[in-house]
Amino acid sequence: MEMVTKIEDVESTVNEKSNIKKVVGAAMAGTIAEWYEFFIYGIASTLVFSKLFFPVMGDGSVLMGIIAAFATYAVGFLARPLGGLVFGHYGDKYGRKRLLQISLIMVGFATFMMGCIPSYASIGYAAPALLVILRFIQGFAVGGEWGGAMLLVGEHSPEHQRGFWTSFPQAAACAGNVLASLVLLGLSALLVAEDFLAWGWRVAFWLSAIIVFIGYYIRKNVEESDVFKESIQRQEEQQKASAGMKEVLRHYPKQAICGMLMRVGENSAYYIIVVFSIAYLSIQMQFTYSTILALLLCANAFQFFSMISCGYLSDKIGRKKTMYIGYAGLIAWIPFYFFGLNTGEFWLVLLSMCTGLLFQGMCYAGQGAVLSEIFPTRMRYSGASFCYQISSILAGSIAPMIATLLWKKFDSTLPITFYILFVITISIIAIVMLKETGGRSLRDVDYEDSKKFI
Repeated sequence: MEMVTKIEDVESTVNEKSNIKKVVGAAMAGTIAEWYEFFIYGIASTLVFSKLFFPVMGDGSVLMGIIAAFATYAVGFLARPLGGLVFGHYGDKYGRKRLLQISLIMVGFATFMMGCIPSYASIGYAAPALLVILRFIQGFAVGGEWGGAMLLVGEHSPEHQRGFWTSFPQAAACAGNVLASLVLLGLSALLVAEDFLAWGWRVAFWLSAIIVFIGYYIRKNVEESDVFKESIQRQEEQQKASAGMKEVLRHYPKQAICGMLMRVGENSAYYIIVVFSIAYLSIQMQFTYSTILALLLCANAFQFFSMISCGYLSDKIGRKKTMYIGYAGLIAWIPFYFFGLNTGEFWLVLLSMCTGLLFQGMCYAGQGAVLSEIFPTRMRYSGASFCYQISSILAGSIAPMIATLLWKKFDSTLPITFYILFVITISIIAIVMLKETGGRSLRDVDYEDSKKFI
């Protein structure tokens, strides 16, 4: 009898691992597709859009065109909280899977159409206007993607491995950037600069249709987690509707605010590395497109693997300790980052970027697990999306633009360093105020939530 029980336990463990791998694969497939499209815009905003859609801005300088392109880049971030709010509300009500399929189709449509927009020289101000509209749609869809994909994995994960498994969708963003860099690098290598600027970049946007199709096909066979099904059943029995953002802020204000602010430091640092650095290396160091894309390719490939290791570490030593180490590393790294870029040596520039991404990954990898563990199931999609997307506005959306403005005004990168140190300080304070959540049962979170209404 005891032997039968052991065999059943082993079979249960094998099935559990097989199921979580399937869920992780589905979450990653869609996330790679959506972040390929989101990042390809970020890369193109410096290399292409500043020239084709904003050729004459302000004082007519190259930096003003880039600042204008970064402003449209920020539009996508402004749309993300709205997308998170809408997708979060309906995702908590109807399930993660259905909303994730819709978000994938939306972002694919917007990205494909971006590749069809004529330049400013052809249709004037209608060109940047169309770009802004499609960027808004793209950002709205991505706003619903992260929370759904992360929670799909987090709710299926074993409690003691949630940091590890949720780090895979986090790392999928790096894979999307690698794919974007690889496609643009290949196109720029095959085409002369004039052809790449004229039409070559559009191919990268059109290829998104293939990536979206693959992601949608893989994602459609995933089932909702048991903890979500139990939550829906409990709400029906109690005749209680799923909670929206209003309920999140009413019952979990501290978790919502601290969960949001814990991200602003690493998020700002990340977009300084992967977006602003493109402009800096292109203008200040005269790096070629191909060299910059090769740097991004290598740096993001490195972070893909380091991110998963950092997620594993958060399961072993705790979420907060991992983030503390990451932020301490960023504080030590940022004063030396631009020294590395200013050497103009490929390998030293790459080392500077990878070092920053390693420490940023330590702050970022376990956040999916943290946001899964601080909100109950009935409002988890709404709460997690709020924290993630609002912090993206306060940090990632404006970091490249602020850095460019500071660089233009002071002709120095020192103010950028102080700016990053300031937002890192805010994040550390937020982490101090949060409780350690590593290994916490999501059913316990739901039970504690239910006691609020007894």
